[in-house]
Amino acid sequence: MAHREAILPPGADPLNLWGNAREGSDVPTELQPRRKPQPQRTHEDARIALDCVSRAYTDDRGAEVHALHDVSLRARAGELLAVVGPSGCGKSTLLELICGLQAPDGGSVACAPAVLMPQRDLLLPWLSALDNAALALRIAGLSRAQARDRAHALFAELGLEGFERARPHQLSGGMRQRVAFLRTLLAGKPVLCLDEPFGALDALTRAGMQQWLARTLAQDRSEIGQRTVVLVTHDVEEAVLLADRVAVLSARPGRVLAELDVAIRRPRSRTDPQVVELREHALRALGMDERR
Repeated sequence: MAHREAILPPGADPLNLWGNAREGSDVPTELQPRRKPQPQRTHEDARIALDCVSRAYTDDRGAEVHALHDVSLRARAGELLAVVGPSGCGKSTLLELICGLQAPDGGSVACAPAVLMPQRDLLLPWLSALDNAALALRIAGLSRAQARDRAHALFAELGLEGFERARPHQLSGGMRQRVAFLRTLLAGKPVLCLDEPFGALDALTRAGMQQWLARTLAQDRSEIGQRTVVLVTHDVEEAVLLADRVAVLSARPGRVLAELDVAIRRPRSRTDPQVVELREHALRALGMDERR
């Protein structure tokens, strides 16, 4: 931790752990002073609007890498948009653009306040599960007691009751992800960006966590209304099971190959013919039709 503090500039929060990207907490923090708010204009009822967005960066060898090209996407309030595509196609870059952690080289991004849940849970090992979950609230200026009370109220609902005092190394992979998700949820933003939240879990735990996430998001009603979620995943079936709409990206540079509406009643089953059909549709768009 000391090394990290030595190389980051004052106020840096590159992974948006505190949830203060895209006009975060109204309470200024020492970790990331607020910039002047910029007007965010969205298209019609879109909470997220990307228009002709392109992004490139320079790799360690000095070569230019084109991550995204001419990407246009919309997500409405309360919608779960899943983004699937091959490794390295710019999916994580897309989330960082939505959260304001990067700026596009071309095009425009308009978005309501957003928070990122990165691929790794990044729980602080010296804090309890409860204090890890409450971290965004502490950064926002709440007292330790207030932050703990708000986080504790959701522990049972998220299947974490009885593990409030456990350290991260005492939790299973699925439980660590639930704590990380609760930390993200408590940031209080109307847009949640989830980057491969279950990618490191075994198949059985992953299936259970998919069901848990679907229930949790369906029940989520906050003072800012039903949240918009952007879920990045390599798992096409996971996307169809969870999302209202699936955006399929090409290999790098990522561009939108297809957008699939998932008009299937919840809860959904892997064996549902409509789920199977949409999964195959997405795979065909990726050039990976399993029936070949």
